[in-house]
Amino acid sequence: MTVVGVLPESFDFGAIFAPGERVDLLTPLDLDKERMWGNIIAMTARLKPGVTMGQAQAEANIVVTKLCWNIKYPRSCGSYVGKEGGMQLRTLKDYVSGRLRRSLIVLWVAVGMILLIACVNLSNLLLARAAARGKEFAMRSALGASRGRMVRQLMTESLILSSAGAMLGFGLAWGLVLWLAHQGSLALPLLSTLHIDGQALGWTVLIAVGAALLFGLMPGLRMASGNLLETLKDSAHGSSAGRKHETVRTALVITEVALACVLLVGAGLLLRSFLKVLDIDLGFQPDQAASIRVDYDDSAPTDDARAQKRGTIFQEMIARVSALPGVKAAGIVDYLPLGANRAWGAPVPQGKTFPEGALPSPLVYVCTPGYMEAMGMRVHGRDFSWSDGPKSQQVVMINAAAARTYWPGEDAVGKVLMSGNTELHVIAVVDDVHASSVEAEKGWQIYYPVTQANPNNAQLVIRSQVPPATLAGSVLRALRELNPNQPAAEFQPIRTIVDRAVSPRRFFMLLVGIFAGLGLLLASLGIYGVIAYGVTRQTQEIGIRMALGATRGRVQRAVLGSTLGMVLIGIVVGTVASFAAARMIASLLFGTEPTDPMTYLGMIALLIAVALLAGYLPARRASRIDPLVALRTN
Repeated sequence: MTVVGVLPESFDFGAIFAPGERVDLLTPLDLDKERMWGNIIAMTARLKPGVTMGQAQAEANIVVTKLCWNIKYPRSCGSYVGKEGGMQLRTLKDYVSGRLRRSLIVLWVAVGMILLIACVNLSNLLLARAAARGKEFAMRSALGASRGRMVRQLMTESLILSSAGAMLGFGLAWGLVLWLAHQGSLALPLLSTLHIDGQALGWTVLIAVGAALLFGLMPGLRMASGNLLETLKDSAHGSSAGRKHETVRTALVITEVALACVLLVGAGLLLRSFLKVLDIDLGFQPDQAASIRVDYDDSAPTDDARAQKRGTIFQEMIARVSALPGVKAAGIVDYLPLGANRAWGAPVPQGKTFPEGALPSPLVYVCTPGYMEAMGMRVHGRDFSWSDGPKSQQVVMINAAAARTYWPGEDAVGKVLMSGNTELHVIAVVDDVHASSVEAEKGWQIYYPVTQANPNNAQLVIRSQVPPATLAGSVLRALRELNPNQPAAEFQPIRTIVDRAVSPRRFFMLLVGIFAGLGLLLASLGIYGVIAYGVTRQTQEIGIRMALGATRGRVQRAVLGSTLGMVLIGIVVGTVASFAAARMIASLLFGTEPTDPMTYLGMIALLIAVALLAGYLPARRASRIDPLVALRTN
């Protein structure tokens, strides 16, 4: 082939249309070959200036109607175009992010909740600092400092704290984004182009300033508007803080506990969904299996000669590889499950008729003997054999879903399907396989032998008794003994293919789980801070109680009771909010109800345990207060 052009480095076809795959070469489309391989062609277009999507859709409908219903072979359009409508156009943006839009919105909400919890903690910190500095600000006010000046001072301190956090967070985000951009195991569109730009920096600055202004303003106004005499009384040495000073901080802790509830429930539901996905019966056994793309030359003057030559080449490949130590089974297929695929029109059982459009188009696989065993697929019937040649009886395998529709309640093995005038004898029924997606319906699959149908590619699949990676070198050497031009293709474990297929859900669940963990940590710090501050402010009161006979255990129970009181109120509010939030993410769940009781019970137990831990240290410190020392400080 002659190189006719070099695309710019920024052009990344795989990042959009085949996430996780590397695309280095683009070759011209040969319809003479592609038309025999099924519906594997996709169309892209660029609109002319001024043309709207509505106009383009209307014109496409007209064009498709003329092509598909006024030509000699109207059924060539299959089930993709109806008489009343044409092809469905989608913008590239919707194609890339449409499936992820709801997930991205959920992530944004989770990020917002983390920000709110952090800001609540910041506000609590500033309120505590302001209360501790009450005498200082009262003196400043008495000496003539205006309220505006005191508010500006507190706002400046808040802005410094927020800016320091923003800079640290921006640095961590930069490192995380750099790491994510090089994660080929994540099948997310445009992930490799991920980077931090000026817009992200602008949002960071805006959020930092906004958080400082919003949550630093309340402590400033509260301190600046306080009564001078009352502040001096409350700030007197040894005095306990007034109840109104604790109310706001308690309310803030309840708020962050409620937010943490929502995050924990969301993360718990997504985690349970992910575990349900991992428990799905894929229809094949991915462990101890691996694949490598093989190159071969089956050029011949006729289709029958090509099929005969191809069968000889594949049979020799499989024999060489099967003879390697540790290889249990080997076979070749043109497409692997959970990857690229194609569909053909559904054959019809001999002697039966179905209404037009009643039968789905099955996904088609062309494979060799041994492929089913190598993939760990369960088969009822016999496998393909090398004697199933171009001139022999035409045979196929179908999956259980197709068999149930074709011959409900009957054994499909031995039955005959008609593809035009060709008889296809069903020799086996294969268990349903998740071919397109782990979470989608299994659909229909039909398998043809490589000696009777033209494969599009050739993927050698091996099942080994040792870790597949240890066989990569020996397999490649065996292939090159037969074909010196065999490229150094990737030796890919089938488990990696499955992991890549579920990687978007795993990545999404992991992020929400991290956010929930951060929310729980921040909430526990907030609880600890409020309780610890309350204990410090009430040292004299606790000392008096202990002097009057209160035991250490009673003091600890009082502090822990106060902690649990706040947390339980937050849990009640958070549980109600979690029910609403869970319904909003119901479409992201798999095999899990939004009201899953185990998730909510786990959230409640975890929050109570964390709250007790956060309150135990202040309670323990309170119980060790020496009454004599506490009374001397009066």
